[in-house]
Amino acid sequence: MEVYLGIDVGSVTTKLAILNGADELIASLYIPTEGKPVNMVQQGLRQIRQQLSAEAEIRGVATTGSARYLAGAIVGADLVKNEITCQAVAALHHIPEVQTIIEIGGQDSKIIIVREGIVTDFGMNTVCAAGTGSFLDHQASRLNMSIEELSQQAMLGDAPVHIAGRCTVFAESDMVHKQQVGHRVEDIIYGLCQALVRNYLNDVGSGKDIQPPVVFQGGVPLTRV
Repeated sequence: MEVYLGIDVGSVTTKLAILNGADELIASLYIPTEGKPVNMVQQGLRQIRQQLSAEAEIRGVATTGSARYLAGAIVGADLVKNEITCQAVAALHHIPEVQTIIEIGGQDSKIIIVREGIVTDFGMNTVCAAGTGSFLDHQASRLNMSIEELSQQAMLGDAPVHIAGRCTVFAESDMVHKQQVGHRVEDIIYGLCQALVRNYLNDVGSGKDIQPPVVFQGGVPLTRV
């Protein structure tokens, strides 16, 4: 059986996917990058191979992500593509009528504008991490909880507290203050998620023509925003 491998090495996570000749997903893997892209690519190859039958033969490999060129050199990739192209093609494959793609990753975020199946505009975050997943990761760590627990707490919030989220330093100070004056943790976390949305729209989404249908990609869709 001929199969094809895709590898996405991001700043926070590394993803591998195996497709068959009909573009059907037959195996996948999602592991943390941990600042070691070479090790994680090697580990991922070993682990995903275990999901395949003995007769499966990988006939093509493509890489993407922030470490796509490094990953491509490791595996001898046939194709190396940037994230904008890959995310647009993937969204169009599943939702051909998509007009806006919102992607929030660990340390960068993007918006992709699509019209009639063609990417017409895109934007990425600046150097600030306030509109990215690391914004939430850092605060989850400070609160001594996992990102999954942070998501669950946000879902329990019903009176979001306004958090000054223009940067992670100010957000942390504001969260500490709000805790000290007695606001519930779940409401503070809900407010933190809303701050990320404001940051994204004011930075990455500024001036963009956001039209439905909208596809939301990246790790942050797992958390309430």
